[in-house]
Amino acid sequence: MVDFAKLKSMTSKNTLESLNKELSKYKSGSEKKGPDNRFWTATTDKSGNGYAIIRFLPAPDGEDTPFVRYFDHGFQGSGGWYIENSLTTFGQPDYASEYNTKLWNSGVEANKEIARKQKRRMHFISNIYIVSDPSNKDNEGKVFLFKYGKKIFDKINSSMNPEFPGDAKVDPFHMWEGANFRLKIRRVDGYPNYEKSEFESPSPLSDDDTILEEIYSSEYSLQEFLAPSNFKSYDDLKARFLKAIGETAAPRGASMTSSSIADDDDDTPVTKFKAKSPPKQASIADDDDDDELEFFSKLAK
Repeated sequence: MVDFAKLKSMTSKNTLESLNKELSKYKSGSEKKGPDNRFWTATTDKSGNGYAIIRFLPAPDGEDTPFVRYFDHGFQGSGGWYIENSLTTFGQPDYASEYNTKLWNSGVEANKEIARKQKRRMHFISNIYIVSDPSNKDNEGKVFLFKYGKKIFDKINSSMNPEFPGDAKVDPFHMWEGANFRLKIRRVDGYPNYEKSEFESPSPLSDDDTILEEIYSSEYSLQEFLAPSNFKSYDDLKARFLKAIGETAAPRGASMTSSSIADDDDDTPVTKFKAKSPPKQASIADDDDDDELEFFSKLAK
């Protein structure tokens, strides 16, 4: 457990070392049913553009990391919706991933297309402080949970592990030595794009320790999203998956060796498809769409 006094004494070098250990694990959570007002979502205009300044916060009291990562699947098959957290979050076998592996390894392009449409998606959750939210001023100065995808996490990782020699390493989760994040959203080819987002120069979140301690004490637990109760068993997931795709057994004539689906960890928006119809050419988005799961969860009920 890390109290506020100890948190202040920790340099970004200390926290970077700890965070990079956690990142190394990921290189080798789950949603609550219905709206969760603890989560903040950026507002976009009619053109799909949005802007806000947020600050990623350190691990909440009693927890080791300032983020959690989980995988899920979200798609509609001929038998209905499949929106479930994946057991691969814990490195365990998951039927949907195994099924997609079979499709991918079949060598049939139509099967690969289906695998892309029902592929695994990666999500992260962190606590954030809203520095500026022009579209919702009431959010400013408050702590929220923030769900984001691989593209934003890549920017976090780049700040911690810069590409070029001489560039300073920054722990974006550090209250004193971290940096604000300018979240810039554009609509590109029909999907949200975050490429223009960037970190500012490092600076304290506040010069007043009383304010910082209040912010720290307002953080939410992250580990709850990895609770076993948020993940169904392998057999239950298998039954739900086969029902969603309108099948009763796995595809034939395909190997169970490791999958090589290129976009496996990218947060592509949910795609509808009919399993028994010839698949159309996919347009796989390179950016995240972190707001759709709640919407599709409602449809799945």
